[in-house]
Amino acid sequence: MSIPVPAKYIADFEKRGFGMFIHWGLYSQLAQGEWTMNLHHISQEKYTELFNNFTAEDFDAKKIVALAKQAGMKYITLTTRHHDGFSLYDTRGLTDYDVMHTPCGRDLVKEFVEACREEDILPILYHTTLDWVHPDFDADFDAYLEYLSKSVEILCTHYGKIGGLWFDGNWSKRDADWKLDEFYGMIRRLQPDAMIINNTGLSRQGEAGHPELDSVTFEQGQATPMDREGKAKYITAEMCQTMNRHWGIAAHDLDYKSPRQMIERLCHARKVGANYLLNIGLTGQGGVMKMTEALLEVIGQWTAMAKDSLYDGKVCDIRCSHEKDFVLEKDGAAYVYVHDLPLLGPKDVVAAYESTDEDHSLSNLHRKVKSIRWIDNGEELLFSQKDDVCSYRAVGFPYGSHWIVRVAKVEFE
Repeated sequence: MSIPVPAKYIADFEKRGFGMFIHWGLYSQLAQGEWTMNLHHISQEKYTELFNNFTAEDFDAKKIVALAKQAGMKYITLTTRHHDGFSLYDTRGLTDYDVMHTPCGRDLVKEFVEACREEDILPILYHTTLDWVHPDFDADFDAYLEYLSKSVEILCTHYGKIGGLWFDGNWSKRDADWKLDEFYGMIRRLQPDAMIINNTGLSRQGEAGHPELDSVTFEQGQATPMDREGKAKYITAEMCQTMNRHWGIAAHDLDYKSPRQMIERLCHARKVGANYLLNIGLTGQGGVMKMTEALLEVIGQWTAMAKDSLYDGKVCDIRCSHEKDFVLEKDGAAYVYVHDLPLLGPKDVVAAYESTDEDHSLSNLHRKVKSIRWIDNGEELLFSQKDDVCSYRAVGFPYGSHWIVRVAKVEFE
């Protein structure tokens, strides 16, 4: 049995490691989440008021891309059309239910893709496959699939090279014939190096589907290691999660994850070789909330510290004595991601050092360790090695700092 070699575009996507998900649409004006039309039973007539008031006056694609880049994100997935059927792009006569027919009158996807390109951020376009308002979705599914295909074809042909297409909604009709051979075949013909991702939903995380898919999804969940032995194609994985409880902005949802939770989730994703796609919901007219900016700024401090191995470090067979800890390898060195270290204060310096002395170890090394040091301050760590096991003193955070997950670089002779 052997593991397939990833196609270059899949390998490149894995190296990007950390991305921003953006949920934004007409629903954002209500600030009650992206499912508000469906769950709150808002009529099409009432919803049209949102269409007529959509100006996107606060949407600044360059600012959002800069914010993502500062946070250490290397790709962005934008909802070009969500389940309410409204498109943020020029559908070129396919439907009047798009941004060009609102007071905004601008192709926002074009602005987004161009801003990404300027900063070497990979643009990925989310597109719903479920549509709450299109009459053919329930009345004439074949006709609807033709409309869906033409919609996606526009994204594939009018925005240059894109990083991928991210679909969501096939779970709404699991037994239907979505004609995926034709659909994905069209994308491959027009965008051969684009990632094709189709979210399997909350109930079927990590489930592989059509052979053209390039990644499995773990919506709001924890990724598990991929079993690639004997598979025909190398498929990667992606964890997508919200900052609070909603994808679209929800003004009264105060249940935000802490920086610790988000950084540890990012680490878990990289531990198993998956990407982490962290969502933000824009305001009604496309602005970014202050809370979102602040959290991304904090995360950016951590990714800047860990950047040497976070993106292109490879999962390896070196084992850690602590369950949450893990090792990534890069350029012959090993990077150990160490969790749950104490903060050292004036009264407990000695006690904390002693309690963590030789408390951590690495096994299955098969190489002689030359040095171990924290990458945040360059401090050398004491260690001893016997055969393929190396024990080291994982000292806590010096007073005045706390990186949540600390990274040590192990060099070998």
